Amino acid sequence: MADPLQSTRGGPEIGCTLTKSDFPHAGLSDAQWERLTALATSLTAEQSNWVGGYFTGFAAAARGIVIAPTAPPPSAPPPASTRSLTVLYASETGNGIELAEGAAAHAISLGLAAKAIDVADYKPGQLKDEQDLLIVASTHGEGDPPQPALGFFEFLAGRKAPRLDGVRFAVLALGDSTYEHFCGAGKLLDRRFEELGAARLEPRIDCDVDQLKAGKAWGLALLDRLVAEAAPGNATPTAAVPAPPAAAAPAIHGEDNPFLAEVLENTVITGRGSSKETRHLELRLDGSGITYQPGDALGIVGRNDRRVVDELLGVAQLATETPVVVDGTPRSLGEALERDFEVMAATPRFLTHWAELTGATELQALTAPDKAAERTAWLKANHVVDILRQFPVTGLAAESFVAGLRRLQPRFYSIASSQAAQDGDVHLTVSTVRYDLHGSERRGVVSGSLGTVEEGATLPVFVRANPHFRLPADDVPIIMIGAGTGVAPYRAFVQEREQRGAAGRSWLIFGDRNFRSDFLYQGEWQAHQKPGGGLSLIDVVFSRDGARKQYVQDRVRERAAEIFAWLQQGAHLYVCGDADGMAPGVHQALLDAVAQAGLLNAEAAADYVRGLQRDGRYQRDVY
Repeated sequence: MADPLQSTRGGPEIGCTLTKSDFPHAGLSDAQWERLTALATSLTAEQSNWVGGYFTGFAAAARGIVIAPTAPPPSAPPPASTRSLTVLYASETGNGIELAEGAAAHAISLGLAAKAIDVADYKPGQLKDEQDLLIVASTHGEGDPPQPALGFFEFLAGRKAPRLDGVRFAVLALGDSTYEHFCGAGKLLDRRFEELGAARLEPRIDCDVDQLKAGKAWGLALLDRLVAEAAPGNATPTAAVPAPPAAAAPAIHGEDNPFLAEVLENTVITGRGSSKETRHLELRLDGSGITYQPGDALGIVGRNDRRVVDELLGVAQLATETPVVVDGTPRSLGEALERDFEVMAATPRFLTHWAELTGATELQALTAPDKAAERTAWLKANHVVDILRQFPVTGLAAESFVAGLRRLQPRFYSIASSQAAQDGDVHLTVSTVRYDLHGSERRGVVSGSLGTVEEGATLPVFVRANPHFRLPADDVPIIMIGAGTGVAPYRAFVQEREQRGAAGRSWLIFGDRNFRSDFLYQGEWQAHQKPGGGLSLIDVVFSRDGARKQYVQDRVRERAAEIFAWLQQGAHLYVCGDADGMAPGVHQALLDAVAQAGLLNAEAAADYVRGLQRDGRYQRDVY
């Protein structure tokens, strides 16, 4: 989220009088605004730049990044470099934002002239005027760029992309190695910047979901190099001005410091006879200092089921007390497998590691570059324990075993409540992941354990901001499309709009399997349809109730004329749910609806939808 006084995302020109009405979504009280403007008008340009970095550091900390706290020096430090540094980020779920804002804050603390900018808010024609660029690029799905960054990627791929001779760059690519095109978006940018004449500061680094610490270390080393490069004689880096003693900052809850939230309610909300289990959770955040907005996600730090760990240890023929070292800390193997590593789903990294340990020709064949599709399918059908059973290793060492495992990651769930409407509490809508594989039941690490979590227990949680899934102004109409638990953020949207007395119309298109058992929050939606209730219109579709299966994308096509009319009137459209089937299906249905109702050919309809994406009027939260 942008600070209203930072220039990286636009704002009034220097010299204009700032009023709170210029920034209606800042969320500042009148007293906070008065203090902020009093400070702003008293600063020099150099001091303003320093303060911008200071607040960037706090924004980064709020997202779980730890940056050494500093206090304003008596006078602004001299810049360590005459070259400017711009940190561009393309992110959809938050990791890229965290890394970019943390890097920019650290660069400023070192005396570099730095800023962090979301490529969704960046004019790519300015690239030719940049000097040093650090690009943090996330990959979404099968090698795609994040949706908010599509315009930036399309510009770079086109003929209007400028020559970048004289620009230096480095790419930090983020991805998930379980997908075929790992770090595809970052690799594309790295290749394209080179084609346009830019010079690499450092070779690209590709980070898997559990390698963000390596990405941070790579970025910090790059910043140190830039400082050293600018020092007199290229010998000693310019030291940052030492900070005077400062009061301790309040604790920020993140992945490494989650808040233990009390469980107030944990109930199954799917009805009798449902083919799945969906739970509604309510958690108390009192005393945490945690704030969230509709559209954000809540991370839960999970632990592996001890029964799964014990089964794995038995197959591997390893003792739970066997010592291992994790991040420099000694612990038992059993504890490490329970707390630190993913022990169920296998990754390409594990496959490669196990192929080396066993020498199995079948595994080695699957690691070949041209076997991506076969490898993906095989890994979906075989968990770690299944691979160990099929390809055992005699005398396996504990350290060698864990070397191939991915680090255990938090599970994120779209928040299903408005903080203002729920007195600070947070609600979740969670579908229990449960299925059979090789004759045994497999469960999700977090969702599979929630059935045993009683009211009064605690869960370790933290918030991840999602700035690309936000409500518009209160008078703007919204169309919300979701299936299953994809309805969760819309519950937050509608609660928030009702709380604020928003005048904009709102339309929910919701789908699930069966009306009687899977109409999540049915009573609430009906209550919200009263005057001033936050919901103007609801359309539902249940795939298994009729002779022919129908989904939300079918309803989009059926309501093409109405949807296009709402879009023409400025509506924002949201999609939340499954990234593999539902989201692509809705996207194609939207293209078809725009073409049909707008009397446009396929190319013109695609341009129309891309325009919605560029303007932030078509936002997705898919998983």
